[in-house]
Amino acid sequence: MNRRDFLALAASASAGLPSLRWQDDTTIPIIDTHIHLFDTTRSQGVPWPTPKDGVLYQPALPERYRRIAVPLGIVGAIVVEASPWLEDNQWVLDVAAKDKIIVGTVGNLEPGKPDFRQQLERFQRNPLFRGIRYGNLWNSDLARQLPNPKVVSDLKFLAQTGLVLDTANPNPALLDAIVRVTDQVPELRVIIDHLPQMTTPVEAAVRKVYDANLQELGKRPQVYVKISEVLRRVDGKIPQALSFYRGRLDELFGIFGEDRLFYGSDWPNSDQWLPFEAGLNLVSEYFSAKGRTVAEKYFWKNSAAAYHWLKRNPSQPG
Repeated sequence: MNRRDFLALAASASAGLPSLRWQDDTTIPIIDTHIHLFDTTRSQGVPWPTPKDGVLYQPALPERYRRIAVPLGIVGAIVVEASPWLEDNQWVLDVAAKDKIIVGTVGNLEPGKPDFRQQLERFQRNPLFRGIRYGNLWNSDLARQLPNPKVVSDLKFLAQTGLVLDTANPNPALLDAIVRVTDQVPELRVIIDHLPQMTTPVEAAVRKVYDANLQELGKRPQVYVKISEVLRRVDGKIPQALSFYRGRLDELFGIFGEDRLFYGSDWPNSDQWLPFEAGLNLVSEYFSAKGRTVAEKYFWKNSAAAYHWLKRNPSQPG
């Protein structure tokens, strides 16, 4: 990065804005690959969050997200399921259809269930539907279910549709399962959500397997990683300095490289940590320091390659 670019980026960061304005006064558009939508005022309620959650229990809809995100340079977002209820896949698609800031959705369907293929065919008719999320959530467990041949068969069907598999809440067992999934279904694009938040195993034997699996996944071009949920709480405080997180980010960048990492805010779940722009500024500082080419890949190009999301207005790139 030349000195003028560095000074321009530093100035935008000090103004509380993402570090994405360059010395020629151009900016990099941002696609946020991980937000959740729900409406706590619905008559049937929502499975998550619960009324006990004072921070999250309020409607999270595109209009509210737009007010936060657009001033920060975000031009599009992918909605990731926040409910195991089948018809909430359709509810999200209906909400997304009304606001062009939404460029894709990731639904909740469970491979191995008798109606999986029928429901997948139903929802994929909508071009906004880009895949499913499955892993450690809603009482599902990919690692335990993988020996079921019907699960593998359904994942092969998912791959044939061109849709993706997002994997939720990573732990050593899930990473091991992703290695096995991509052994058996090598054509399936897999996205590991929230990997920076995963605690590195301490036990030597578990750590050895974890390291080996992570390195193996790094060799597989169809496996992508969301650099999302980066922030951590330590002794009741949340560090905001990049120096605290740099080691973990360097590890993941070294393994997966510049072509397979992308941005996700995890809004509104991120509200439990710090204001939206705090997380965005952190990753902006890290990836912008690697130069414009890398920053563009992280903030939109890699997600386009992974999700094949739908451009819906002129402000969106691609």
